[in-house]
Amino acid sequence: VRAYFNSTGFERWRRIYDPATDDVNRVQLDIREGHAQTVAATLAMLRDAPDVPLAGATVCDAGCGTGSLSIPLAAAGASVLASDISAAMVSEAQKMIRHLASLAGKRLVISFAPKTLYFDVLKRVGELFPGPSKATRAYLHSEKDIEEALRAAGWRVNNKGFISTQFYFAKLYEAVPVAAGSS
Repeated sequence: VRAYFNSTGFERWRRIYDPATDDVNRVQLDIREGHAQTVAATLAMLRDAPDVPLAGATVCDAGCGTGSLSIPLAAAGASVLASDISAAMVSEAQKMIRHLASLAGKRLVISFAPKTLYFDVLKRVGELFPGPSKATRAYLHSEKDIEEALRAAGWRVNNKGFISTQFYFAKLYEAVPVAAGSS
């Protein structure tokens, strides 16, 4: 995965998400719009939280890519710790969430491609059409696995969002620490 995101994946990402690039097909344009909706929903979730003002908050943007979320967070006054790892694997989800949870104090916001029968079939159908602009490389994660990893790290899901365009889909979770004595 690291090699992919350091070569082919990076070029695909740049072609899809670079606003100066008009050389995108309908699917790529839809993915661009879906990602923009995810960024907007994440910013809204963070801005609307009454307990922690975004200005002055410390935010970890793990998997920051080209900074499409980090930059507006910093512009809103947040102190942003941005990193990008390309070897994202489902088996590492629990470890990553524990680490991220240890960096967060009051809130953790994550987005992921949910593993459902529909999206799994959609991904498999996409694999029938080879080519860099057609097959998806999204890693699908079960909501149950994400929620269990959060629970194991001492967090609970407080708010959920779902972003979907024709060719892009993401779950957005806001997690908060489990209060002593609550479940």
